[in-house]
Amino acid sequence: MSQHTVVRSGPGAARGGSKGRTPLDAAAALIAEVTASEHRWQDRANCLGVDPDLFFPERGASTREAKTVCRGCEVRENCLEYAIDHSEKFGIWGGLSERERRRVRRERSFGQRRTGAA
Repeated sequence: MSQHTVVRSGPGAARGGSKGRTPLDAAAALIAEVTASEHRWQDRANCLGVDPDLFFPERGASTREAKTVCRGCEVRENCLEYAIDHSEKFGIWGGLSERERRRVRRERSFGQRRTGAA
């Protein structure tokens, strides 16, 4: 019996790409595919190519200009969720400052506790 079994099903099989691959190869390809798809939204962001310093203002400086860039962005929700999921502590993400994102996390946490208690 062979040490490596050839994978004939899974995400690569539908595209005909799994022929001759080991389970480890298939797993690595799936991880790479999932990771890439999680970040594809960044390629469509309004802030792509904008000076990053705009989104990381000095303490007390205006965030208005950065939030204006975010306002019409088609991936604003993806950006905000990324920042919340990764506990981004600095900068404007999804149109919100860290203080505003903390408020969103608290509200979500409070809502989950209320739902769980009912």
